[in-house]
Amino acid sequence: MSNGRSAWRARRGGDQEAYSRLLTEITPYLRMLVGRHHRSSHDVEDTIQDILLTIHSIRQIYDPTRPFTPWLVAISRRRIIDRLRQQGRSSARETPLSEDHETIPDVETNLETRADGRLLREAVDKLPPGQREAITLLKLQEMSLKEAAEQSGVSIAALKVATHRALKSLRTILSKGDKS
Repeated sequence: MSNGRSAWRARRGGDQEAYSRLLTEITPYLRMLVGRHHRSSHDVEDTIQDILLTIHSIRQIYDPTRPFTPWLVAISRRRIIDRLRQQGRSSARETPLSEDHETIPDVETNLETRADGRLLREAVDKLPPGQREAITLLKLQEMSLKEAAEQSGVSIAALKVATHRALKSLRTILSKGDKS
C-alpha cells in the first residue's frame, strides 16, 4: 500500500488520479481485513463497498499529519462490526425455508374455484360489447394498452374508459350475485 498521507494531500490539491489510485491500492488490504470476519464473498465485497463509501464521505476529516493506516483500519473495523450486527439482526428475524414450506399447486389450493370462474365468465358475458372486449383483452388476456388498441381498433383512451366502466359494472353484477 502506498503512502496514504501523500495521496490524501494530492487529493486535497485536486488530484483525482492520485485519489483513485489510492482507493484501488487499498482495496486488496481491505479485502484481507474484511475476509477475516466474513465467509461469503458477497458479504466481503459489500463490506468493502461500505468502507470505501464511508472513506469517501468523511475524507474531509482526515488529518494528513497523522498516519493513514490506523485511520483506515478504524473505519474498516466499524463498518465490519456494522455489517455483522446487521446480519445478526437479519438472521434473528428470518427463517430458512425447507421442503416443508413448499406449496403444491393443487386445484383446491387456488383462490379461484370453478364456481367463481363460472360466475365471472357469466358476468363478463353480460357486459356491453365494448366493455367486454376491453376486459377480455386487457385483464383476461393481459395485453398492454397499446396491443389491445391495435387489435381492437379503439383508442387507448377509449379502452381505459371502457375498462373502468366494465370493472364498475362487474362489481355491481357480482355483488348482486352474492346477495341472492
